Amino acid sequence: MYNFNFQVATKVLFGEGQIKHLGEEIAKYTDKVLLVYGGGSIKRNGIYDSAVEQLKKHKVKVFELSNVDPNPRIESVREGVAICKENSIGGVLAIGGGSSIDCSKVISAGVKYDGDPWDLVVDKSLVKDSIPVFTVLTLAATGSEMNGNAVISNMETNEKIGTYGRCLIPKLSVLDPTYTFSVPARHTAAGTADIISHTFENYFTNVDGGYLQSRMAEAILKTCFHYGPIAYNDPTNYDARANLMWASSWAINGLISAGSANNWSVHPMEHELSAFYDVTHGEGLAILTPHWMRHILSDDTVSKFVEYGVNVWGIDSSLDRFDIANMAIDKTEEFFTKELHIPATLRELNLTNKDFDKMAKKAVQVKGGSIQGFVELHAEDVKKIYEMSL
Repeated sequence: MYNFNFQVATKVLFGEGQIKHLGEEIAKYTDKVLLVYGGGSIKRNGIYDSAVEQLKKHKVKVFELSNVDPNPRIESVREGVAICKENSIGGVLAIGGGSSIDCSKVISAGVKYDGDPWDLVVDKSLVKDSIPVFTVLTLAATGSEMNGNAVISNMETNEKIGTYGRCLIPKLSVLDPTYTFSVPARHTAAGTADIISHTFENYFTNVDGGYLQSRMAEAILKTCFHYGPIAYNDPTNYDARANLMWASSWAINGLISAGSANNWSVHPMEHELSAFYDVTHGEGLAILTPHWMRHILSDDTVSKFVEYGVNVWGIDSSLDRFDIANMAIDKTEEFFTKELHIPATLRELNLTNKDFDKMAKKAVQVKGGSIQGFVELHAEDVKKIYEMSL
């Protein structure tokens, strides 16, 4: 296990009705806030009214930025920064899932930056300061409610890039599982796949000594494999929604990565799918992951797959190592396609191979020439995985 610094400064208000504390908490930081959200669902389900009521009750003036896209665009960030600067706004409140939260994070840093906020996405070293970020979560998926990560798309250049800043970690997050009751089945499935992928990215590592992190990751995986289908089929099951929501936060807040994780592998490949074709992030991850697993399975990696198969899926440890590994990969793919009903191939998302060369090169270019994760991937590896996923 290598040295690490771990700090999560987010105050979490978890459970039904916790939004009643939103106004008093935000008022500790600012009397003006930019409310950032996507479509009209938060108005239909009453979350918008509850939030605004609490803010007004505590004399926090509300400005708004709506219609944030599922893969948030840099144009929305620029618009939000302009509103904040023009009105001397002291905080950003995101109501929604990862898209609204990620957009809010880069807005918050953009307020403290003199140049184009896209600079902050391309070069995370420029993220040095921000105004406070607050969140009310409505989708368990990205874990953005408890970390300093943000992913923004620039559709003009076919780029989807992640950035990071410790200052971007939300000061407050309201996590009410009932707010996810109305999430459509498709997005529940994609969100669960995203949580699982975050966990895989940290779990599949060649760093020795991260025993505790691996056991925690296995617990998160088993939680998703158990509760994902329950939430999919019974959307108002509180325990299912609550467990997925909490799993989402802890999969990517540093708990299971600190001291043990490599760079990530599947996310950089999927980001190109979203950048070129606006693919739903979780669906792209679910399609790519089993093929990435099969591509990297070898004598050098099989022991980790055995660990996964035995500890998570309960496969008989006395079987041949490669049989266990392949069974675990098959079970993973079957979970995504049969339990969560996510498309099995990129072709089902109407993708072709016409951009695979370009996408593969960009995926590794963002990482400095190769994706140096659990197994190093070059452009030809990425292209092969895309082809396997068609």
